Amino acid sequence: MATATTVKANGTAKKTQSNVALKTAEKAKATQTKSTTVTEKLAEDAITNPKPISLDDRINKFQKLQGLTNQRERLMITLTSLTKFKYNNGDSCVFLIRDENGEEFKTSNTNLIKLVTNHLQDTLLVRKNQLEEEILKFEL
Repeated sequence: MATATTVKANGTAKKTQSNVALKTAEKAKATQTKSTTVTEKLAEDAITNPKPISLDDRINKFQKLQGLTNQRERLMITLTSLTKFKYNNGDSCVFLIRDENGEEFKTSNTNLIKLVTNHLQDTLLVRKNQLEEEILKFEL
């Protein structure tokens, strides 16, 4: 009598995953789940229990905030002075730039003076907005 055997047409039998491969995959999945839980736990602890700030760090942050407010005050003084100049100048104003070597650029061209003062005012307003945002976002 002949025994019947099942043979694939191309000679390859269907391969199944070994027990070792299955166990390794399960361990990797469990480790990944554990690391995710640990990460979530650490993040939650960082939010609920913030690190105490040292006195020196707090003083440094306060000084930085004070520096930002001083910059804003000086900028506001410059902006006010520039605005007064723009609206109170006559036809006889002079624009003068002098470098450290004593070299000068001097003009009384009102169109050029208006262009320079408008650009300077726009630049100062942008910087003012940046400083104000930084001050508002600042945390001690």
